Amino acid sequence: MLAIGNDTIIDFPIVDADAHVNEPPDLWQKRVPAKLRERAPKVIQFERGGDAWSFDGGKSIRPVGLTATAGLSYLQFKSFGISYETMRPGSFDPKARIQDLDLDGIYCQLIYPSVTLAGAKTYSDDPELQVACVRAYNEWLAEFCSYNPDRMYGLGIIPTVGVEAAVKELERCIDLGMRGAIISRFPNGGFDPSEEDAPFWDLCQSADFPVHIHIGSFFRDEGMSGGVPLTGRRFMGAAGSTKSGGMTFPVVEDIIFSGILDDFPALKVVLVEANIGWIPTLLEQTDDMFLRYRFWTGGADMKMLPSEYFYRNMYSTFMIDTVGMALRYRCGIGHAMWSTDYPHTGSDWPNSRVTLDRNFRGVPYNEIKMMARDNAVKLYKLNVPEKEGLPEIPARRK
Repeated sequence: MLAIGNDTIIDFPIVDADAHVNEPPDLWQKRVPAKLRERAPKVIQFERGGDAWSFDGGKSIRPVGLTATAGLSYLQFKSFGISYETMRPGSFDPKARIQDLDLDGIYCQLIYPSVTLAGAKTYSDDPELQVACVRAYNEWLAEFCSYNPDRMYGLGIIPTVGVEAAVKELERCIDLGMRGAIISRFPNGGFDPSEEDAPFWDLCQSADFPVHIHIGSFFRDEGMSGGVPLTGRRFMGAAGSTKSGGMTFPVVEDIIFSGILDDFPALKVVLVEANIGWIPTLLEQTDDMFLRYRFWTGGADMKMLPSEYFYRNMYSTFMIDTVGMALRYRCGIGHAMWSTDYPHTGSDWPNSRVTLDRNFRGVPYNEIKMMARDNAVKLYKLNVPEKEGLPEIPARRK
């Protein structure tokens, strides 16, 4: 049990709606067809220290760094120079992950990638190689989560080489027992929605299978997405903008105004790691623009206000967001889900209890429970107990 402030006790299991793995070094070398292994992702020694990932035969290099900081102090954060020998095994070993969950007081996690967080295009532009790498990752993650399927739930990657491949991999993700799909582009493989995407959305809706858009992906400007991570002060500014929703705004607007949510009204879209404090401002301004501009832009036939689509169809995860807590009713409290970001730099492992207290102090018990358990349990159909096991109170001596 965890005390929040002076008057609230968390006596329910905590659900972490956004955690990550650092994919093991041999994942793709073991799992893709032999003819593709020379170009498949592999770990190399980075010239400036530590490990790095090589993609598509060395066409791009990404050092291991900010995705493997669990347990480090802020003074130890760095964008390169970390190796698989020094990172916490919970990044890639399921037994160690459960131990780290226990240390942090977290019951279960929804799990995202690290190496290919920017999307399937990271693997290669070659459709055969990309699809093979996507399949290998999804199969590995399903096996990882199967170690304890009530405490680890995987989200599958979708390729970006066209609708046919996207639908096929979506079907595989459903068969593998994943709890949702991660997209980094629209199903057609581009950054613009198309009518040809309909079979993908239709399957997501009929299977009640949420679609996820994580920060660091689904943006036209490569910016921070590839090569050696930015260093210096500009990195802080870019990260601050991203974590406060800046990268997510265009995707939200594209989905709302594309007509997708009219055609597929039960589709569920999860916005991941952008936090939530930005939501009321974006929706207020978007509704105002809609009311002013709908007649000359062709928007008069939209069935609802933009904000109504958002509150109906979109979900959001957050980490540290006290502004979001102050505005939680206008952020869509029934669709907001707390997360740790383990083992990335947003994580306070093994002291997430301190972060929970910081976030939720002054928030009523039932609302904390919504955001730290119930919303995720309902969305993903998780097998999570309603209450923690309460300690026995010893009988008082007479």
